[in-house]
Amino acid sequence: MKVAFAGSPLAAVPVLEALAASAHEVGLVISQPERPRGRVGTPLPTPVAEAAGRLGLPLIEPASINSADSLEALDEAGVGALCVAAYGQILREPLLSMRPCINVHYSVLPAYRGAAPVERAIMDGARETGVTIMQMEAGLDTGPVAAVRKVDIDPEDDAGSVTARLALIGGELLVEALNQLEAGTLKFKAQPKSGVSLAPKIAIEDRMLDFGRPAVELANQIRALSPHLGAYCYIDGQRFKIWRVNARAEPGVEGLSVDGERLVVGCADGALEVLELQPPNRSRMPAAAFLRGWRGALELGRAAQ
Repeated sequence: MKVAFAGSPLAAVPVLEALAASAHEVGLVISQPERPRGRVGTPLPTPVAEAAGRLGLPLIEPASINSADSLEALDEAGVGALCVAAYGQILREPLLSMRPCINVHYSVLPAYRGAAPVERAIMDGARETGVTIMQMEAGLDTGPVAAVRKVDIDPEDDAGSVTARLALIGGELLVEALNQLEAGTLKFKAQPKSGVSLAPKIAIEDRMLDFGRPAVELANQIRALSPHLGAYCYIDGQRFKIWRVNARAEPGVEGLSVDGERLVVGCADGALEVLELQPPNRSRMPAAAFLRGWRGALELGRAAQ
């Protein structure tokens, strides 16, 4: 088949690469427009847009995939289906009815419908997630399902490692679904009515660490936000990102304390050993390296006024 692909972040790139390596022809790639990124704010293409250039695929970056210009571009490309993975915009009518719209979603639906399924699953301490291939409709990830494959979430996993595995599986499942669509054998079934949960986009309040919570919950929060967003707290009035920790059953720890080259913070239940963190305007570093060079106070608190 000749298909179009819509995606934006790194999590969608392996799906596009799987399509490009398959027997199906990618006639058009759609990605979000360039946006300012990094400290300098230089406008940069999305990872999917960069991959499209590397693969020599035609690309458009519309402000809205639902615009008349986008619909015309799809018609001109002559595609028989639109494949979507982590695109970042909601598809609306008449786009949804013009051709099959097949979505690669990184959860086992109906659990974790929404923009941050991997992060929310890890935050909740889930031991399992997966990939769902579904037909898109007007509701938020409510469409009928063609295929599901489950994946374990290991205690050492963070959002990056889980997403990387899901993206590879998603590419395989999408190609299989297109093979069946072309053969006329692709079948969908309605999602279960039970087990529905939502995975809204990560907000700034989701990233703030509250050490009045149990250590295990905080460790899950930190894993869920690594390696891209980062959980944070304030040390000596300055904002630090916390990237990697171990939850420990260490009673009696209050605030931040130093044990040799170990940085430990007390929680409501147990303690966290901070393994990797990022001071303001610096790179990520092991806690031991931070302790060797830090000259400020090791006090938790809010931003300096």
